[in-house]
Amino acid sequence: MHQPLSHHLLTMAYQNAWANHRLAKAWRQLSAHELAAARVSFFPSLRATLNHILTCDWLYVDALERELRGDDPHADIQVFFRQDEPFTAADELGREQAHVDRRLIAYCEQMRDADLGKIVTIARDTPQHDSRLRLLSHLFEHQIHHRGQVHAMLSGTSVAPPQLDEFFCAGEAHLRAEDFAELGWTEALIWGH
Repeated sequence: MHQPLSHHLLTMAYQNAWANHRLAKAWRQLSAHELAAARVSFFPSLRATLNHILTCDWLYVDALERELRGDDPHADIQVFFRQDEPFTAADELGREQAHVDRRLIAYCEQMRDADLGKIVTIARDTPQHDSRLRLLSHLFEHQIHHRGQVHAMLSGTSVAPPQLDEFFCAGEAHLRAEDFAELGWTEALIWGH
């Protein structure tokens, strides 16, 4: 069955939210000390990495939503990065990530292939102009890259990192069923069958 590229991007938004949900169930079991403890990675702790994922999601989702509404690009993108770690409590961090994940799903739900070439602008010092397709592809890669670091850092804690590759294969639906129930999703919602 042929699926449009825009539908694949929507499934990537769902996969992103699912992976964040599954990963959060693991890192939320850590103490505040373990979440903030120094670890070997690009960012120095689980908490710092999770905040980086969140603040970058804020930047990119804001830019996508502004383009969709026909608004000008955000005039001061540094607002998203005023604090390196805007959230230190696990519950707040998890709640805010889930919120931006839902915004990204909502954005991707409205997309059609004919609109993937529309240009999204981010007002960096040198303005960034990318198509919706390229910007979303970059955002998903950014999320996967840093989520992998969180996954690796969890290996050095008392909580085992969860599997994060059980989303797409039809035969693995039973492996994600519990998460889907928690999220209020069905296989049909995401794949249409």
